Amino acid sequence: MLARLLTQVENDTPEGRAALGELFHRSGQAHLVGVTGAPGSGKSSLVCQLARHYRHPPEGEIPRQVAVVAVDPSSPFSGGAVLGDRVRMRDLAGDPGVFIRSMASRGALGGLAHATAAVVQVLDAAGYNVILVETVGAGQSEVEIASLAHTTLVVEAPGMGDDIQAIKAGLLEIADILVVNKADRPGFQATERSLRSMLEGYQESLPDGNQSSAPDLLKWLPPVLCTTATLGTGIKELAQAIERHAEYLRQSGEWQHREARRLKADLESMLRDALFVRWREALAAGVLQRVLEDITSRRLSPQEAVKLLVGC
Repeated sequence: MLARLLTQVENDTPEGRAALGELFHRSGQAHLVGVTGAPGSGKSSLVCQLARHYRHPPEGEIPRQVAVVAVDPSSPFSGGAVLGDRVRMRDLAGDPGVFIRSMASRGALGGLAHATAAVVQVLDAAGYNVILVETVGAGQSEVEIASLAHTTLVVEAPGMGDDIQAIKAGLLEIADILVVNKADRPGFQATERSLRSMLEGYQESLPDGNQSSAPDLLKWLPPVLCTTATLGTGIKELAQAIERHAEYLRQSGEWQHREARRLKADLESMLRDALFVRWREALAAGVLQRVLEDITSRRLSPQEAVKLLVGC
């Protein structure tokens, strides 16, 4: 039933929209953890190991209900997607406390699909305590996850090229926890040192207005952790860091701030979509095609075309 509902939501059907309206009041309880980073850094394996940890925690801890939302890139030609993350996470198969949903990005930029936030809302209302959202992994435009997740993990791996890419992609700024995965490979210490150095330099470069005004005890300094997901090494320490960040968010009031920011982003996205649909419906037949022809023949610039079309 949940899988069929998510399909309705993803396809933006009237049934899916009605369900979102009914379920919204039951959401807002889950801890949303975003996992982003370059392709090949081991995000899927890391997500799989985290899910296993939450389902089989150390003695004395309560197992959690875990949902995984894995976004795969869509082909620009066929529009299809491999949705291969479920193959990598086959170790979780058969566990009734784990729900995995693969999604195609359908051309959306920023590492997520258009319906990711809505899918997460449904899973939250369904009672999943932890929702792990794995981004496409494009590496240069993955910052959208920061507006969705409470805790954002940025995953790097040794031998992936110039570490300065983390800064160029804006990933360093959105990281709540930095993870050096594949720490069994040569050179992981150099990657770890590089990330620590860049993180310290970035924090020192922030103007006073961008520094946290919270007391020192309530400030969060992103840790740099080393893991080897294929062996399960460092997963316990990573899960503990995620819990510490969640506790920090609650004590500092940042949890409510991030929730408000996430809901604001959702509202603005829905408003843009609704206004675009209304504009297209109000546009006279053939106007858009004629404007496109004028742009193609260079009789009209795109800027002039926007002014013309908005005034229609």
